[in-house]
Amino acid sequence: MNIMIVDDHPLFREGLKAIVNRDNRYTVCGEAGNGREGISMARENQPDIMLVDISMPEKNGIQVIRELKSTLPKTQFIIISMHSEADYIVEAFRAGATGYMIKESAAAQLIKGLDTVAAGELFLDNALSQEVIFKLLQSKPDSPGSRNDPYATLTPREQEVMRKLAEGMTAKEVAEELFISPKTVENHRTNLMKKLGLKSTVELVRYAARLGLIDIETWAI
Repeated sequence: MNIMIVDDHPLFREGLKAIVNRDNRYTVCGEAGNGREGISMARENQPDIMLVDISMPEKNGIQVIRELKSTLPKTQFIIISMHSEADYIVEAFRAGATGYMIKESAAAQLIKGLDTVAAGELFLDNALSQEVIFKLLQSKPDSPGSRNDPYATLTPREQEVMRKLAEGMTAKEVAEELFISPKTVENHRTNLMKKLGLKSTVELVRYAARLGLIDIETWAI
């Protein structure tokens, strides 16, 4: 699997590369020193997993994930940060991260994190309290996937269709990108709108923006 590293500290990037390269299942396909460069390189290289710092020049890690999540739906994102505060962790998962690791744990937990995310599961650093963090996630009414949020009732495919429709794609465009029929897209749209209690595309866009799934500034609503 191809791994990309985005961090503004060259020595830390070198350390991560050394760990990744010791496992022949993973290959570092690129690295970037700031968020803007990371976004550009990711779109070119389309890595399987991105290791992303939060605090970086140009664009922070949360912004990087939000910008890439819709255009690179198959890419998984692991935040590797010095920040262990709950707010950072919650925001990272809300943005679309599937893993969160503290920098000081990277040497011991990096491969485990890659394996976990590659298997389609969420990874949370052992140094963090999973119970506390997931309670915080569940208690956020605006967080996608929270227990009380109808977004959690959507299937992965419905979530994917929702994001693309909210970004302004037509049913035909979504169908072509996901290799499904326009009728299937319309069926997903009908189901997800019903689950979310939404009546129009405008409401869908606003809902997606509130969750942080799209950038509302790209719309004039």
